[in-house]
Amino acid sequence: MANTPQSAKRARQNAARFAVNKMRRSRIRTYLRKVEEALASGDQAVAAEALKNAQPELMRGVTKGVFHKNTASRKVSRLAARVKALATA
Repeated sequence: MANTPQSAKRARQNAARFAVNKMRRSRIRTYLRKVEEALASGDQAVAAEALKNAQPELMRGVTKGVFHKNTASRKVSRLAARVKALATA
């Protein structure tokens, strides 16, 4: 429980920020899930399109402070490699 007006305000701000970040994380995970589903289906064109849509969302998460830059880059890189592997398989 907050003891001062300042700490009460900070608690409110943290709760609001948590809700926004939770929404952003959920949105990004949805895009990533779509890429995973496309990869599982084995359709390279659909997977490439899903990755093309997911990449800006991941990077937007970086600019908004939801993910670290390297984390997002790593995810994009690994997904891109898997999409590329579908083309050769």
